[in-house]
Amino acid sequence: MMVQNVASTRFRVRLSPLRALLGAAWIGLALVGDAGAAPASAPVPAPCRAVQAEGEAYTVCTVDLRRERVRVFWLGADGLPYSSLSTLAEKQGPKLRFAMNAGMYDKGQAPVGLYVEDGRELKGVSTANGPGNFHLKPNGIFWVKGDRAGVMETGRYLRSLPKPDFATQSGPMLVVDGHIHPKISADGPSQKIRNGVGVRDDGRTAVFAISERPVSFGAFARLFKDTLGCRNALFLDGSVSSLYAPSMNRQDLSRPLGPMVGAVAR
Repeated sequence: MMVQNVASTRFRVRLSPLRALLGAAWIGLALVGDAGAAPASAPVPAPCRAVQAEGEAYTVCTVDLRRERVRVFWLGADGLPYSSLSTLAEKQGPKLRFAMNAGMYDKGQAPVGLYVEDGRELKGVSTANGPGNFHLKPNGIFWVKGDRAGVMETGRYLRSLPKPDFATQSGPMLVVDGHIHPKISADGPSQKIRNGVGVRDDGRTAVFAISERPVSFGAFARLFKDTLGCRNALFLDGSVSSLYAPSMNRQDLSRPLGPMVGAVAR
């Protein structure tokens, strides 16, 4: 027994350098394997955050179109308007990152101007004159095509015809080519909760904003131009402006809505 134990001990001693060498080689291979592995994709950050500008409070939702899809919603599978953010959230489920109302609509909750969903034009472009914010020319169109988006004055849109996947028309434009709409005063008497959308120059970042309390058109336009860096921005609506943002535990109530816009996971 003693001999066997001694022999066994000697065998282990002779083998231990080999084990050490093999262990080092295994660790080296593991490190090489880890270095060559593709890095895990970083999680998409929450889209919405609080922003202060000129003493006013806003919620701003920013979407990188290469990582998330922006789309519009109007009619559900039953052919009826979703009508509320809560209904839209229920139908879309957790993939809906945020949503807000997406432009003006008539008494039947139908879009007043252009509306395109999944490449289908469900309502045509309106170039009519009339009362109200929608007809405060130039009005404009927010459109999405693949991983790019734009905000264009209506006449320019009709000249370029980008054939979008999604689009909604509203008015007035807030910012046109880096300049505030000429008919928007610095701080007019109209004070409302407002929401709108802008696009940064790369065309791959859409920026949505809603005020937390009533603000003027001028203050809202300057938010997009000066704080959010959007050379083109479009007013979506006022008074009925509302937001669904689950990352902020927020689901606003409002009157029945027409078209809505939101971000969903790709």
